[in-house]
Amino acid sequence: MKNIFSVLIFLLLGFSVSCAESRNLEEDELVSYIRDRAYNLEDASDLDHILAAAGDRKLVLMGEASHGTREYYAWRDSISRRLIAEHDFSFIAVEGDWARLFELNRYVKDLPGAASSAREVLMELERWPLWMWGNEEVVALAEWLRDHNDHLPLEEKVGFYGKDVYDEWSSLDEVLAFLEAHNRELHREVESYYDCLGRYGRDSWQYAQSVARGAPDCVLQLENAVDIIREHAHLFDDLPDYEYFFLKQNALVVKHAEKFYRLSVGRQDASSWNSRVNYMNLAVNRLLDFYGDDAKGIVWAHNTHVGDARFTEMRHRGQDNIGQLARVEHGPEEVFLIGFTTHSGTVQAGAGWGQQRQKMEVPEAPDNSIEGIFARTGLDRFSLLFDDEDRTHQAFMEPLGNRAIGVVYNPVQDRHQYVQTVVPMRYDAVLFFRETEALTPLIP
Repeated sequence: MKNIFSVLIFLLLGFSVSCAESRNLEEDELVSYIRDRAYNLEDASDLDHILAAAGDRKLVLMGEASHGTREYYAWRDSISRRLIAEHDFSFIAVEGDWARLFELNRYVKDLPGAASSAREVLMELERWPLWMWGNEEVVALAEWLRDHNDHLPLEEKVGFYGKDVYDEWSSLDEVLAFLEAHNRELHREVESYYDCLGRYGRDSWQYAQSVARGAPDCVLQLENAVDIIREHAHLFDDLPDYEYFFLKQNALVVKHAEKFYRLSVGRQDASSWNSRVNYMNLAVNRLLDFYGDDAKGIVWAHNTHVGDARFTEMRHRGQDNIGQLARVEHGPEEVFLIGFTTHSGTVQAGAGWGQQRQKMEVPEAPDNSIEGIFARTGLDRFSLLFDDEDRTHQAFMEPLGNRAIGVVYNPVQDRHQYVQTVVPMRYDAVLFFRETEALTPLIP
């Protein structure tokens, strides 16, 4: 019996070593394959292949592996400038708040009531995390947009918008302020609908928890507010189109935020995540409609929103994202998805929700992640443009961890910050940086 047991152990160990050797050989072959196909990145002129592939698409979505890394913002800026200047893209929509960032849109278009600088707008942001849009990298892009727009007629000016569902109380205030200034009767009616939310002390989480305990919800009232604004659009025909668009989108933020918060409490499924995703997708599509038949849009969001969820572990949790929805609705030939990631460096993040921003160390990625494999190429930073060859390459089509750092981060738990991903299917292109730096907040 002892001899049989020893033989079994020997065979199992041999099988384990054989599997490990096979995996190592596959990874070594993949490293070599990637090195041969990588485009070196030094400056914006090294993006020609990305622009050639993406420039004619209706939507270009650009991700990030964190919300606090300078290189992601800077290179998305470089790509965005070229898409706008060389391929006539119409707007940038970011994972930010509609009402507050519309003030940046006023500035870059020099609309009535605009602030005196991008810095002035971004310094007045109040909702945590302030660094996500209140940083020097966004100031640089906004000032470039202002210069680009200055010689263009209003209908051709490129916009900058938030497309997220948060900051619903600012949107609610904007709806009421707008209606009070332009139609008192409509103001009174919409205000009566919004009173349903107001009794919860302007606290959406308190509202959601009360509904979960059996309190009546405000779904019908918020739908009525949107409907009445839609039905009375003719009352605002004498105003610029963007003013009514601003009004209605704020009403939609309030409506969809209610759904997001309500579904977030007491549910263990993907419904709250998907409600937020569906609103962001709606916001992008409404911007495309607003800019007209030939409109083309740029989207900035986290990789978990941009990279097609169907080719990640998110699919098993029932989670959709805007990259997936855009490909399905517009067709993959009209959508270009770009992921951004890093091997190590520093990042701006909070240790907990609402906590003080910190500059944190990002440890080296695990060897069996896509970042670990990218690092083994020996290249400091590069891009990959995926094609049919990549999507039939066996080793590249195996799921690998893909880094995903949020606004809350604990470097000690970094190995839990990875999404299993079939990389060439999730994205159309990836930009990789061996070492990255934290972005530069406006408020030290």
